[in-house]
Amino acid sequence: MYAIGFDIGSSSVKAALVEAATGKVLARVQAPAEEMGMDAPKPGWAEQDPELWYQYVVETTQKLLSETGTDSADVKAVGIGYQMHGLVLVDENHDVVRPSIIWCDGRAVDTGDRAFKGIGADECLSHCLNSPGNFTAAKLKWVADNEPENYARTAHAMLPGDYIALRLGGEATTTITGLSEGVLWDFKEKHQANLVIDQMDLDPAKICRTVPAVGMQGKVTEKAAAETGLTAGTIIGYRAGDQPNNAMSLNVIRPGEVAATAGTSGVVYGVTDRMAFDPGQRVNSFAHVNYTDDENRIGILLCINGTGIAHRWIRQQVCSPGTTYENMETQAATVPIGSDGLHFLPFGNGPERMLQNREIGAQLLGMDFNRHTRAHLVRAGIEGVAFSFVYGMKIMKELGVKLSTIRVGNDNMFQSDVFAFTISTLTGATIEIHNTNGAVGAALAAGVAAGMSPDLNAAVGQQEVLGRVEPKESDKAALEKAYARWESALEKALAGNR
Repeated sequence: MYAIGFDIGSSSVKAALVEAATGKVLARVQAPAEEMGMDAPKPGWAEQDPELWYQYVVETTQKLLSETGTDSADVKAVGIGYQMHGLVLVDENHDVVRPSIIWCDGRAVDTGDRAFKGIGADECLSHCLNSPGNFTAAKLKWVADNEPENYARTAHAMLPGDYIALRLGGEATTTITGLSEGVLWDFKEKHQANLVIDQMDLDPAKICRTVPAVGMQGKVTEKAAAETGLTAGTIIGYRAGDQPNNAMSLNVIRPGEVAATAGTSGVVYGVTDRMAFDPGQRVNSFAHVNYTDDENRIGILLCINGTGIAHRWIRQQVCSPGTTYENMETQAATVPIGSDGLHFLPFGNGPERMLQNREIGAQLLGMDFNRHTRAHLVRAGIEGVAFSFVYGMKIMKELGVKLSTIRVGNDNMFQSDVFAFTISTLTGATIEIHNTNGAVGAALAAGVAAGMSPDLNAAVGQQEVLGRVEPKESDKAALEKAYARWESALEKALAGNR
């Protein structure tokens, strides 16, 4: 018996067909072949069409079934991982009201800040663990204030994964994990965050009812079955935002465990059993996939917007046509640590949470036309992203997160030796590279709902470790010197942005 997992990203939709009892992956696919684009109607905005995500869910499902020859009747469950913090609005007929305001859109920062002040910092953080910031609740309030006709048409406000579940199962639902990432869950009162809803004067009827993150969420309808090739009645058994989902996929479900990823955005995610939060809101706390009313499982999340998207920008705009990421790694290896004084601040993808929602833009500093080549630009880009991880991990250490071992997947910037060894050496942590990804994890978790695994621990408990990256003591001094120059440049940029 099999399960299919989806990872609905802002760059692509990935899908995996997995034998749930053993964890064996039969196939992995993604669509489109090139990365999805984002619309930016105004500076700092970012939107995508939710219908496009569903079209790629249809495409990848059909591809998995046809390439493996699998009978859809043998697929007993589907699970959904998705890009966090986005807002999707649908009307009473489940038609999309406007394009989705996705995770890196910065228009609602001021809206969230006003609500945070109105509620009071201590009150809001003690109940929600976060400021509304630029998260889903603030985006919904922005629509209410600036597009009242669209707000009035809205029957259900949801997250990207909720929309895919709606298209597959025909019901508008969400999860506690999802509500918490939107700052719409009250951890003290154990229900939707009325203090946020009331402060923003939002209609609570637009918030979807909750279903378990791991468990029976619904079943695939006849209509969705005809579109995707699945069998009607297939269980929708799991749903979580991409970062808690990525952590779960890497078997990070117990207190003290840490995961990281470096896709379009970069994340370090550690699990605790405490109601922990950062008063400065540089990192954020959300309900993990196995959070319950009786057992706290809180994910501490460091998010860096400008990671893989910065690497991709350099490939597309700086490198010659046809250059691959492997080619870039080869080029970077020809340049010494520190890129001969060239350094890159990769913060060009909207407000950065760890910089307290300031938007300083990407900056290339120290350029010498007589010295620096394209290879220097490539290495400076990789190092700049790695240094931003190190900067953020210092914040997490201040909050008591242990970083002795970091688990990562095998499908993002951690495939770069320059990137991985830079982070490992500067933090002193061992990086474990696991043979999994978010789509595989979502499939395994969905299998729990269909009875193909007894529990989440068993579903993701056996991970194949492909390799480990240990700190390079021989490179430590050079990296510390390069990092110090980079951090100094960042501090100057932040000082000029006050």
